[in-house]
Amino acid sequence: MTLYAMITIYLGSALGGYLLGSIPFGLVITRLAGLGDIRAIGSGNIGATNVLRTGRKDLALATLLLDAGKAGIAAAIFGYFLGTTAGLIAGAAAFTGHCFPVWLKFKGGKGVATFVGTVLVVAWPVGLAVIASWLVTVAIFRMSSLGALIGALAAPIAALVLGRLDVAIMTGLLAIMIYWLHRANIGRILKGEEPRIGTGKKAPADSETIADQ
Repeated sequence: MTLYAMITIYLGSALGGYLLGSIPFGLVITRLAGLGDIRAIGSGNIGATNVLRTGRKDLALATLLLDAGKAGIAAAIFGYFLGTTAGLIAGAAAFTGHCFPVWLKFKGGKGVATFVGTVLVVAWPVGLAVIASWLVTVAIFRMSSLGALIGALAAPIAALVLGRLDVAIMTGLLAIMIYWLHRANIGRILKGEEPRIGTGKKAPADSETIADQ
């Protein structure tokens, strides 16, 4: 393969993945259902948890599956036809598109559900490690945001243990983005002010669950 062909494939994978990841399914679904702009209620997020605040569990579930699946689909399609590296690039670009969608002036979610969907496709054992880390952390500390941060950190570590340097690099870069997008949550965690699941304390507008990210 020539250098030109390689660059074309990788740039095409990045663009295709980004555009797919940029689709704001929560916003689209709620508008089609006649519920207006989901950004005008609750946390203002376009994720499943905020959709659930409309009272439509079916729409919330659809949003969760589509947000988690769009990056995975991008990684699977480009990986199948153009190779593993192209799949990794497309998945990472879809994650970026979800967090910074061109259609919404680059204001999207925090990427955790999309991150999980990507990792499950490119390396399912790593994806399971992420989910397990999130579940254990939430069970102990009852903080979804902390679970997301620990899960993101677990991904590159698990990938290295399994000998997948390519996946470790990709997930490491995405984990850095997740930590940056969760900087407000990190500040509250350090201050002991992050809401815990089941306490009844109202969460700040930017403190969503994994489904809302």
